[in-house]
Amino acid sequence: MRTPAISLPFGAASSGAHALDSDFVRDQLVPRTLDLNGKRYNPDGEYVLYWMQSTHRLDENWGLRAAVRTANRVNLPLVIHQGLDPTYLHASDRHHTYILQGARDTARHAEQLGLHYQFVLRRRRDDDRRVLDRLAARAYVVLTDLFPTAGIRERTERFADRVSCRVLAVDSVCIVPSGTFTKAEFAARTIRPKLAKLLDHALEPVNDEVPRVPVSAALRASLRDTVATGGGLSPLPIATMSDADIAHEVAACEIDHSVTVVAQRGGSVAAADRFANFLHQGLTHYDEQRNEAGNGDGTSRLSPYLHYGQIASGRVIREARAARNAVGASDADLDAFVQQVTTWRELAYNWCVRTRNFDQLSSLPDWVQRTMAEHANDPRPQLYDLDDLEGALTGDRLWNASQHELVTQGIIHNYPRMLWGKTILLWTESYEQARSWMYHLNDKYALDGRDPNSVGGIMWCLGLWDRPWGNKPVWGGIRPMVTHRAKMKFDVEGYVARVRGTRLL
Repeated sequence: MRTPAISLPFGAASSGAHALDSDFVRDQLVPRTLDLNGKRYNPDGEYVLYWMQSTHRLDENWGLRAAVRTANRVNLPLVIHQGLDPTYLHASDRHHTYILQGARDTARHAEQLGLHYQFVLRRRRDDDRRVLDRLAARAYVVLTDLFPTAGIRERTERFADRVSCRVLAVDSVCIVPSGTFTKAEFAARTIRPKLAKLLDHALEPVNDEVPRVPVSAALRASLRDTVATGGGLSPLPIATMSDADIAHEVAACEIDHSVTVVAQRGGSVAAADRFANFLHQGLTHYDEQRNEAGNGDGTSRLSPYLHYGQIASGRVIREARAARNAVGASDADLDAFVQQVTTWRELAYNWCVRTRNFDQLSSLPDWVQRTMAEHANDPRPQLYDLDDLEGALTGDRLWNASQHELVTQGIIHNYPRMLWGKTILLWTESYEQARSWMYHLNDKYALDGRDPNSVGGIMWCLGLWDRPWGNKPVWGGIRPMVTHRAKMKFDVEGYVARVRGTRLL
């Protein structure tokens, strides 16, 4: 079970003698930043450390921006550290490869910018676990990503308790700083106008600084020694690695090798390519085509890249706005896309940051609790075990196709994904079993699994951000969706044929 949300107030990082530039702090940084431990800045620190966890990019990275400005203020070099270990939930070839492909792009970009970026891979579960602690012991301050899911919040809290210097977490996910809101919003209709009021200001470009103090050759060598001490690990030469090299490293890791690599590549380069393709082929008629799963081109399919922070949502919105006229998209097309990227993603992030047990049934609204209690013993029309669901062995062709798309592509088209989750409610013994199995299947196979947006989607299937819809068997007041009516929304046969043509690599 995941731990409660961080409860410290946003903006604590701005206090004290080392406050950053006042305009930058007032407008953006304070509402994005949490002081996780209230400890001192280390006066003997040799560098500012940015621990990259969920924002796998160098552009439009608010944590990195804060780290650079801090380093320049105290005349210290900046060290960027990213690590990957085999212990995260559902660690597999699929997720490892996607992350390593992204790290390769980050490393190459860092070389172009003159930044010191190092990537450390723990291959085995008993490999050295204290690399980051040793790096933090030499740091003036550690800045990292504020991310409530994927185990990152819990890992960061444990780290902040252990180390002796201050640890700050910065939100680089939301366009409108998440600290702007003081409570969990309970519906899209409540957060949408608040986001709309602040969106244009939040989208204004920010000029990034570069570190003024370089990482010297001597510091680079000592950092390698610090990584190696205690376990023989060393930074991976990720910038020069080929696809075959990455595959070799993944094969050597103590992870689930049955969840295989998919065709969609990870990284900021692939993200930019995918987005450019969507702008020219998908933004036009997006409002009409986004629910059409038959051809697969109606959505951006950026969700995995957004999950791993390989592309910034602010960049996505700015470039979509700029391209609208050139590609012939309507106001409705642009607005529908903006709502998908802003309202729903930032609502989900807000929910996960500010809600205790955000992924548990206990967090759902009171009306959902009542309707589940009233219908807990309703007979289900069909029961399947987890193996049948995982293997797409049900009697429903559309559901099987959705599960097949998830397993073979690591993603499900938006509309079938809602049907996929809702249908599991009808095929499991209890609401808790349905919740648990939805998370298991989604997080194991989906490239955007363990993301606030995934959490929001699953919890929406269970009634979150919704209102009561009648009173039907099993569903109770939860909004029903059934696969046999999907043909009214999209080309079901075309969708089944398309995804069944997919093959595992």
